[in-house]
Amino acid sequence: MAALDDAPPAPDRTTWPTGPVPISAAAERVGTTARMLRYREGLGLLPRTQEQPTGRGHRHRRFTEEDLRTIGVGLELEREFDIPPAALAFALRVLAEPDVLARVRAHGERLGRLAAAPARALDFEKQKAMRLLDGRRS
Repeated sequence: MAALDDAPPAPDRTTWPTGPVPISAAAERVGTTARMLRYREGLGLLPRTQEQPTGRGHRHRRFTEEDLRTIGVGLELEREFDIPPAALAFALRVLAEPDVLARVRAHGERLGRLAAAPARALDFEKQKAMRLLDGRRS
């Protein structure tokens, strides 16, 4: 029983600083490691920092409360959908880059996992007008 009494207490979240925090404190607050935060930053999964980095010649990023909430949402998406950070980063790329979206959609259609995109209403009207014009020429 004495060993249990010697265990350090769980971190008290009410004593955490409320201002911008360094990466080690940010990692602790979101339940990951500083290394994983750096990995996620490399993948583009961390919000852009609004504060200027501190330190002499080094980029010491500090995380705001809003940054921590955003990181937490990303971590929750990874857990909920059982995906690695790289998969979430690619999903964001697909949503942000129309050419990547088109290529992924075309592949999904070839696989039979996605239905072909419906023709736009204007395309249908154009085709209808072209048929009517062709009928008049004959």
